[in-house]
Amino acid sequence: MGTARKWRTACRWIAVRHADDHIHILATTVRADGRRPRTNRDGWRAQRECRKIEAEFGLRRLKSGDLTAPRTPTGAERAKAERQGREEPAREWLREQAYAVAAAVRSIDEYFTVLRSLGIQVKPRIGPETGEVTGYSLAAPGDTTGGQPVRYGGSSLAPDLSYNRLCERLPTQDLVDRPQQMTDPAEPWHRAETAIRHTHAALASGDEAMAQGHLDAFGDALHNLVLATHGPHQAELRAAARAFNRARRSAVRADHQAASALRQAAKELSYATRDPGGFAVAVIFVALHLARAAANWHEQRGHEQQAAAAEEAFRHLQAGYQQAGEPVLADLTRRAPRTATVRRFEQDLRAALPDHADRILADRILADPAWPALTTTLARAETAGHNPRRLLAEVAAQRELDTAGQPAEVLNWRITVQPNKRAQAARSRSTRTPTPVTPAPQLTPMTVSERPPEHSRRR
Repeated sequence: MGTARKWRTACRWIAVRHADDHIHILATTVRADGRRPRTNRDGWRAQRECRKIEAEFGLRRLKSGDLTAPRTPTGAERAKAERQGREEPAREWLREQAYAVAAAVRSIDEYFTVLRSLGIQVKPRIGPETGEVTGYSLAAPGDTTGGQPVRYGGSSLAPDLSYNRLCERLPTQDLVDRPQQMTDPAEPWHRAETAIRHTHAALASGDEAMAQGHLDAFGDALHNLVLATHGPHQAELRAAARAFNRARRSAVRADHQAASALRQAAKELSYATRDPGGFAVAVIFVALHLARAAANWHEQRGHEQQAAAAEEAFRHLQAGYQQAGEPVLADLTRRAPRTATVRRFEQDLRAALPDHADRILADRILADPAWPALTTTLARAETAGHNPRRLLAEVAAQRELDTAGQPAEVLNWRITVQPNKRAQAARSRSTRTPTPVTPAPQLTPMTVSERPPEHSRRR
């Protein structure tokens, strides 16, 4: 009797085998007795049942969602993109453009302005009572239906692209507060590397809201790193930023104020005029380690989709680092200083790591294939006004090296982003006292091969 009653009140459905590897299930939304079924959160409940079926029959286990994923393009949107010869549907293209623009701008008004400059139609939604903006929608260039642009609301592109969420990350900022051209081109790279490296402490702090805020700001840093770098590795960096968009958003509400330093450094990186030499590789190197740490952080909390996205971003960053870093390390190795200088740096290394455990670490550093490259970087740092022994002790104490596979490589990039002390002192003197104008001597330009030998410079 009970089974018959359930049959009379259930929705009619049919299963169609569409191909060898899947079926389609079609169900009506009106029950046999004429009433409407309860469909609230049906997708979430269906996913939960699918996970049980996968475990019961030994099928491939998919990752559970947490209702924070963006909407995927419909079949009609994909078919339309294919007919128009587009690489991706308009929804996905708009989402990536919105993320990249939001990472670089400093106010919601600038966000709309930059989007319009890209040819994207922006339509703010005005509240009828307050007259203020309460939302917005975007339309891709040329994406129309019946002559009208197809618009997507910010929240329908991604939950953290809604107007309210963007206002939390993009407070109104006056023009005078925006960054000006920096005197030292290495300064934004140094700040970005330092801020990304310090994010490890936020992930280990136990404050989930603060950690989630840092991960969201790290997503901005990845997008701006794409803007600041050039070369074949840029495609891998773009893919990493795109993959990490899923990892920067979870059920944990982000504390954006706690990550203001990282977000500020990320936005300054978008204003970087050029890479002074190896700085971009150093930032990529520290970013790929943070991506792996983000994957572990999400995995420990059961954020399966976010952990997978962070791991994918790590793989892209690793590939980008290999493309950009290997030529730089090879060039540094070729320019290694003389044997006497290398021995002096070896003594400085052992003096900077005096303990027994540190002596084991020093032996690992000296045996690292990147040690010759590190000696070249130390020589350049010494020329820039650093004491090699003191510098080695400082960068070694920034974060543990025991788990590093190639500790010399880690030290090399930490030293690379150190500021040039001689240049800073010169700029400081020039701003304090006016320099009298004197005729400049006529010097013959000197090529690299014509530089005097090291012992002559030392005398």
